[in-house]
Amino acid sequence: MDKKTLLDIAHLARLTVEEAQINNYCGQLNQILHFVEQMRELDTDAIEPLAHPLPDIYTSTLTLRADQVSELNQREQLQQCAANVQDGFYVVPAVIE
Repeated sequence: MDKKTLLDIAHLARLTVEEAQINNYCGQLNQILHFVEQMRELDTDAIEPLAHPLPDIYTSTLTLRADQVSELNQREQLQQCAANVQDGFYVVPAVIE
């Protein structure tokens, strides 16, 4: 990663990069890219892909609850302090013309 490439990527991402940080960012990105290259050299053919990073013990013990209403409808009480309500909805000033 050189200065020109870093600035091109920053421009595409609409990021501002301070001149004093360019060398630091280039060095850090080069370290990351070097690490990715090392990972690409590993033989992962015998490794089964994961659907998620958690062990099965966490996902197999999840319990699902019934889809039931657990709260009372308090709309009228909650809207009493609102400045303007119409047909059960909060009315607010338009911000886009």
